[in-house]
Amino acid sequence: MKKLKIVTLGGGSSYTPELIEGFIRRYDELPVSDYWLVDIDAGAEKLKIVGELAKRMVKKSGLPMTVHLTTHRNEALFDADFVTTQLRVGQQEARIHDEAIPLKYGVLGQETTGAGGFMKAQRTIPVLLDLCRDMERLCPEAWLINFTNPAGIVTEAIEKYSPIKTLGICSGANNMMMDVAGVYGVERRDVYARVMGLNHLIFADRIAVKGQDVTAEFIEKLAKGAGGSSLKNVPDIGLPPDFIRALGLFPLSYLKYFYLSREMVEHSLQDSKAHGTRGEQTREIEHRLFEIYKNPQLESKPKELESRGGAYYSETACSIISSIYNDKKEIHVVNTPNRGATRDLDDESVVETNAVIDRQGAHPLAYGRLPVKIRGLIQSVKAFEELTVEAAVTGDYSTALMALSVHPLIPSVDIAGKILDEYLAANRPFLPQYKFGKAGKIS
Repeated sequence: MKKLKIVTLGGGSSYTPELIEGFIRRYDELPVSDYWLVDIDAGAEKLKIVGELAKRMVKKSGLPMTVHLTTHRNEALFDADFVTTQLRVGQQEARIHDEAIPLKYGVLGQETTGAGGFMKAQRTIPVLLDLCRDMERLCPEAWLINFTNPAGIVTEAIEKYSPIKTLGICSGANNMMMDVAGVYGVERRDVYARVMGLNHLIFADRIAVKGQDVTAEFIEKLAKGAGGSSLKNVPDIGLPPDFIRALGLFPLSYLKYFYLSREMVEHSLQDSKAHGTRGEQTREIEHRLFEIYKNPQLESKPKELESRGGAYYSETACSIISSIYNDKKEIHVVNTPNRGATRDLDDESVVETNAVIDRQGAHPLAYGRLPVKIRGLIQSVKAFEELTVEAAVTGDYSTALMALSVHPLIPSVDIAGKILDEYLAANRPFLPQYKFGKAGKIS
């Protein structure tokens, strides 16, 4: 069996130990001989800390896998088989701005939903398209497995502007199925959910446990308070029981930002005053994690990593990579072009849905029309996503303004403009595609 070379961009991330654990656990089906962790110069210290932990984890496993650390990505990319990304351009400081600026105007500040997702995409898409150009030169046959948020928007940009083979992944659907498994006291592998929508905007309309359809039963359990979300980064505010029954679908926790927008903004405002924004809280969590990672006796992923969010990341990423590499034809939920999954979105629009995964990539399973009760929401957010990608590539102010203006969570064009102007000013060092005049305004 061919030995694998895998590269992770953003290797100094606090998530890396979970990914390492996943590759160790799956070595029999993913024989990784060389695993490269890559980061930028500003992240070199974190890369060293997490990289040394990764080396200890591999040594403990006894596997013939070598972990390499570098800040020179071309060295790592040459002849790679898979490239995974977990980038945060601007690091946690940029995220804090993403969250805090909209809240000043009574608008949700969240890392991937609404205004925050827009700004993260503006910083991230140029960097990932530049990575794709390097991959075209150095490893043109490699798969790019993107976990960088906002995953759906980023995947759409790569699909539109690069020939590199790519899939976007998110642990959200896996979390939903883990929640179902918890309610029924079964293993995750015993649960199947048919998923439709966009990244962080998905619904399950069919749920099966050990092959038995339990959709109606589970929705009723959900209405009665069962099945609490395992996502750590979404406030635990419940949807009204009558609404859950009327919806008749199992929504990802992020849907509360749309269905309980006022309550979620109020919670965010109160929480940020008491504890700081989620970005500030995450910065503290990461600081504690890296202190734990420094322990030379630590040889496994610490339990404290669960508080970081993104649970089941390694399970999601490694199982999808294995399905491609081993041509398994397994069904996974991924971000991939629609290609007929639903006729309510363009074929080339990236959706998050169930797909058969083999060495050719993702083959989405058709589910037909979107239910009318969620169709408008999904279509309006998709319009926002398309405009966000265009703005990130062109640096056009008017397109950026329209992107924010059409998002359902931004209440007025005036507020959209104010948020955009503050965002651009705060993020100027990370926006080479925008043309700033001498006074700092977009020219």
